Amino acid sequence: MSGFFSRLVRGLSKTRGQMSQQIEQLASSAQAIDEDFYEELTDILVMSDAGVAASEHIIGQLRERVKEHRLKDAQEAKDHLKQIMVEEMNIPRPDLAWPMVMLVVGVNGVGKTTAVGKLAKRFREVGRSVILAAADTFRAAADDQLAIWAQRADVPLVKQQHGADPAAVVFDAIQSAKAKHTDLLIVDTAGRLQNKKNLMDELGKIRRVIDREYPEATVRSMLVLDATTGQNGLVQARMFKEVADINGIVLTKLDGTAKGGIALAIRRELNVPVWYIGVGEGIDDLQAFNAKEFVDALF
Repeated sequence: MSGFFSRLVRGLSKTRGQMSQQIEQLASSAQAIDEDFYEELTDILVMSDAGVAASEHIIGQLRERVKEHRLKDAQEAKDHLKQIMVEEMNIPRPDLAWPMVMLVVGVNGVGKTTAVGKLAKRFREVGRSVILAAADTFRAAADDQLAIWAQRADVPLVKQQHGADPAAVVFDAIQSAKAKHTDLLIVDTAGRLQNKKNLMDELGKIRRVIDREYPEATVRSMLVLDATTGQNGLVQARMFKEVADINGIVLTKLDGTAKGGIALAIRRELNVPVWYIGVGEGIDDLQAFNAKEFVDALF
């Protein structure tokens, strides 16, 4: 093992201890693939935060394959379960098209600003030019935090004074991006979900500025979710989907939870792909999500 996969294996150790080991024990001890086997497997998935809908769907798929392949061995059933989990999370993503504006949304405290900084570094390392926009103008520490990440990623930052109109910041950032022929503009937005009306108005205004001033740009809305919040994160995601188009998920802090099954729940309940996952505090610990690597690391 090398590079990110070894970090992924380490990062998912808590989930592996809870979910994968229990599945392994069940597969080793099961006398038959019967209703008790399916019920216990469902319970393990639900308890790992995969959610009821995803768990029941996956077990339904497994039942069909067991029947189709006339499986008798629970270990073989486990191998099919892994395949189903990969297929379930492997949603095709559109190709990246430049120039791009990436709107990063999510409630305060999920690691949104940190994710913005790590995304900036990731794209810089593959040769893309990046500008950051500090559009979370109501949280006093947000600008300072983003400035530190901009310095670490070695990218320019566009910001205004505390309390400024976020859409005005985005306007300035767009002018800068166009003048410098920048590939990617990443916008850090506010996360005040407790007042959905204000948030909806603010995101709507930002989007109108982008559409008017930068029609040639591809726009992607990325929702940052904290894996440690589990099903509560899904509640947040549903609320954000009500106020904004969400193209992809950035799933942070997977190393801090024993319930990494949340990645399965996101796919089934939101029908939005996980684009990036974070498994550590380091600037390189945010990587593109690969369903097969994720499941391999889990098991």
